[in-house]
Amino acid sequence: METGTGLTRALIAAVEHKCDLINMSYGEATLLPDYGCFVDLVNEVVNKHRLIYVSSAGNNGPALSTVGAPGGTTSSIIGVGAYVSPTMAAGTHSLVEAPPEGLEYTWSSRGPTADGDLGVCISAAGGAVAPVPTWTLQRRMLMNGTSMSSPCACGGVALLVSAMKAEGIPVSPYSVRKALENTAIPVGGLPEDKLTSGQGLMQVDKAYEYIQKSCNVPCVWYQVKVNQCGKPTPTSRGIYLREANSCRQKTEWTVKVEPKFHEDACNLDQLVPFEECIELHSTGEAVVRAPEYLLLTHNGRDFNLIVDPTHLSDGLHYYEVYGLDCKALWRGPLFRISVTITKPKAVESRPPLIAFQKLSFLPGHIERKFIEVPLGATWVEATMKTSGFETARRFFIDAVQISPLQRPKKWDSVATFSFPSSKTFAFPAEGGLAMELAIAQFWSSGVGIHETTVVDLEIAFHGIRINNKEIVLRGGEAPARIDAEALLSVEKLGPTAVLNKVRVPYRPIDAKLSTLAAERDKLPSGKQTLALVLTYKFKLEDAAEIKPQIPLLNNRIYDNKFESQFYMISDPNKRVYAMGDVYPDCAKLPKGEYNLQLYLRHDNMQYLEKMKHLVLFIERTLEEKEFIRLRFYDQPDGPVMGNGSFKSSTLVPGVKEAFYVGPPTKDKIPKHAPGGSELVGAISFGKLSSAMNDVGKNPEKNPVSYEISYIVPPIQIDDDKGKGFSSSCTKSVEEKLEEELRDTKIKVLASLKQGTDEELAAWKKLSITLKSEYPKYTPLLSKILEGLLSQKNGEDKIHHYEEIITAADEVIDSVDTDELAKYLSQKTEPEDEGAEKLKKKMETTRDQLAEALYQKGIALAEIKYLKGEKLTDEEDAEAASDSHVQPDLFEENFKELKKWVDVKSSRYSTLLVTHERRKGRLGTALKVLNDMIQDEHPPKRNLYEMKISLLEQIGWYHLVSYEKLWMNVRFPANLPLF
Repeated sequence: METGTGLTRALIAAVEHKCDLINMSYGEATLLPDYGCFVDLVNEVVNKHRLIYVSSAGNNGPALSTVGAPGGTTSSIIGVGAYVSPTMAAGTHSLVEAPPEGLEYTWSSRGPTADGDLGVCISAAGGAVAPVPTWTLQRRMLMNGTSMSSPCACGGVALLVSAMKAEGIPVSPYSVRKALENTAIPVGGLPEDKLTSGQGLMQVDKAYEYIQKSCNVPCVWYQVKVNQCGKPTPTSRGIYLREANSCRQKTEWTVKVEPKFHEDACNLDQLVPFEECIELHSTGEAVVRAPEYLLLTHNGRDFNLIVDPTHLSDGLHYYEVYGLDCKALWRGPLFRISVTITKPKAVESRPPLIAFQKLSFLPGHIERKFIEVPLGATWVEATMKTSGFETARRFFIDAVQISPLQRPKKWDSVATFSFPSSKTFAFPAEGGLAMELAIAQFWSSGVGIHETTVVDLEIAFHGIRINNKEIVLRGGEAPARIDAEALLSVEKLGPTAVLNKVRVPYRPIDAKLSTLAAERDKLPSGKQTLALVLTYKFKLEDAAEIKPQIPLLNNRIYDNKFESQFYMISDPNKRVYAMGDVYPDCAKLPKGEYNLQLYLRHDNMQYLEKMKHLVLFIERTLEEKEFIRLRFYDQPDGPVMGNGSFKSSTLVPGVKEAFYVGPPTKDKIPKHAPGGSELVGAISFGKLSSAMNDVGKNPEKNPVSYEISYIVPPIQIDDDKGKGFSSSCTKSVEEKLEEELRDTKIKVLASLKQGTDEELAAWKKLSITLKSEYPKYTPLLSKILEGLLSQKNGEDKIHHYEEIITAADEVIDSVDTDELAKYLSQKTEPEDEGAEKLKKKMETTRDQLAEALYQKGIALAEIKYLKGEKLTDEEDAEAASDSHVQPDLFEENFKELKKWVDVKSSRYSTLLVTHERRKGRLGTALKVLNDMIQDEHPPKRNLYEMKISLLEQIGWYHLVSYEKLWMNVRFPANLPLF
């Protein structure tokens, strides 16, 4: 899909190349129309650089208020709906019979926007047999959508621009848009059809004639701002009375019309002389009253409207107040104020039920029913019964509610009736908000049959109101109390809750703020775009499906003040496993450590500085066997006592019922849920009627579910530790001080760097000093070995490996192997703190001994390899002939290592591979190596290099080529650029 970076760079390129018009067919729902970083940039390029911007209105119809951003919600963009003509229906769609007249596609998005703007400007042909990529194995295919109507309209506009340039007429998005809107042919005969098709079907020839006639008319766009008098409501672009209360009273509105010139307009020559005498008209004077005249100057004028919907019938009503130039009526409306009224029908019966009988449908017909959802309702069960036809019928069913600062709440379904029958649907609803239920017979369904489909619709409202919509269990043993009540009718209460995700918060470990290259990321205003890259680290102990989440930024692309957001998940080898943007996707990752880089863009450094400590959540989906199903109780002590189980009940209106949901037991908490993380899931309360399919124990399948979370508490401290502590184990103060001093010196040695010659000399000096003080102290000798291993190989690699062998031998000699073997052979568990410490010490000593043996074996193998490269054939043969006399140090060391550890484990398998290769068992060596690679996440480069070497030794050169190619994927040189 589109990204903020791509959209911004596209507009920058369009301005740099002096484009006259562009088309864009992306879009989505938005919680704030005509708002956001990208919208601000669009307004700039249209108003300042005279760019004509054409975009799709969306494919989310047939319900109202489904236009998407940016095409249907941005004032400076020409939003285009999708129209199908009889000729298209017959030729392009190959219908047996074309419809008698053109109509809008059923799925084409409708207006108005949430702030009252019309939404759709014009309509154009929304289908075509279009060219497609060759990978489809065809040259063309039938495609339809507003993604087709928008480029169709853009092509028509291109013809206008071409003609204007040929005749020397200045090209302006203001004049072109006015010509398109005022010459379009209306689609449909009702006023409210404008919400579907805008001003109508575009007419290129008529628009060109209008432009020719308007050469001497000021190039102006009329900005309309509307506010309700006496209320601190946000400024809107139209009047939208949707809720029941607003449709039952008169309201007064202040409208400000402000002429907008292009930014390069001359103040004295164009702005100061501008003056127009406007004649105001209302298409419904009985409902919308407006002044008769208005003198409009450059600074704009205010006037009031009075809207009286009190005498209107239930349903949809659309009106316009438009202004005409008194001196040039031929110009048509210079501006329009849309007034949309959707007066909902009240549900008065109890239990709340409303029915619509004998609804008649033909292809393309839409029935819109506006209903005042009763307070207390949380879901709807609707039954749709069809009759009167013989062939299959296809219906689009939408239910939409609008809440402030939210995307429209839309439920939709496509139902096919093969024969007259009934279907039942259940979907969520919010009490107190008006709901539009739109039912449409698909425009091509039943064409040519000439049968009227009859629909009987019955809608039943149900609801269980609870005290908290987000239930949080705060990590203790206490349950969470839930108060439930049914306000409308008797309801079946059957709570179910499941925790199926782990959400872990992370802070960035690194933040880099930089200025981006001026060639691609300098905005048309001259501002430079800045980028912030945040790096997060997380680790998976086993394979899992994860999804990163940023609540502040996710799910907003056009209505976001940050230009862009993008993330990449990679392993330490820089291999990218997943990437995403505003809509994070789930990614299946193998176990291992990962880096997540989050990329944010803005032109203001202060905003990016505030994001340097942004919290990101990694949400991990649990396997089904790990799901935690929570229990319910009728008393607060239930989780502790294990009694008082609550399963179901019947809610009677007016009577509350309280119960508790208990936390998960400690043994159910997943091991990968650290303290402070959240276990997240869903909880539902209501049971559907018997006519509906039972959702079972999965609350997410219930039409109404809420989020429930459990805050994972800190790890439990083992109180038994320290019991039975013997005073004989107590050491003197001098002994403790000596041990602390020794351990501190070792820590200092381990912290020293060895990057330069001076640092290396200091490290060697201190190691020699400490070795003289503590010659047989195994932890010290192990740290010295670690230091040698961390040093870079110089020119004399053999000498370096000999130093490692010497250091490893010192570790081995410092260990009393007899005492260690004797202790480890015991199977008794420690009973006191002293025994616990002794066990830990012995296990650490064993690990240090095994590590020394392992590193010695690696060094022996490397020395033999390096010497083998330098030996001549004669010397090699001589050495081979004397091998029966000389002991095989590698094999002796390997045999000793096998006494202490399992050499098949991933930690020591490298030595096992070398051992098998020395014995000539190449197939076994390859199998061990493949097992190591499978267990290592992320994989180590040296293992794959060893595999390639082994395959070459076997002679499987086709696999050598294969593995070498994959090395570029597994170990890329750099991360991809954002």
